[in-house]
Amino acid sequence: QVQVVESGGDLVQPGGSLRLSCGVSGSGIVIYYMRWYRQAPGKQREHVAQIATDGATIYADSVKGRFTISRGDANMVYLQMNNLKPDDTAVYYCNYYCDVHGSGLKDYWGQGTQVTVSS
Repeated sequence: QVQVVESGGDLVQPGGSLRLSCGVSGSGIVIYYMRWYRQAPGKQREHVAQIATDGATIYADSVKGRFTISRGDANMVYLQMNNLKPDDTAVYYCNYYCDVHGSGLKDYWGQGTQVTVSS
């Protein structure tokens, strides 16, 4: 069974920084993409950043130059968020797009971590 767990959300002042972390557990996992999404109150979930196994990255226009996605050991994925703005307030979700035991590519989601940017 695949389990995705993210952490690091907090209350931060505008202009501040946070680092989100996410890990995946389970056997037979072949990862293709690691992604971060966010969902603000009353809005649809939106893609924030993606990193492929070759290290290639994609960012939403709204976070380019402020957020950085990176990979760590043991399939960890991080989101460094700098110069945070109130509009960044949302629940942030980690996503692994992977194949588990040859069952086909699927999305696996974490439970979300709250980021609140407010003075």
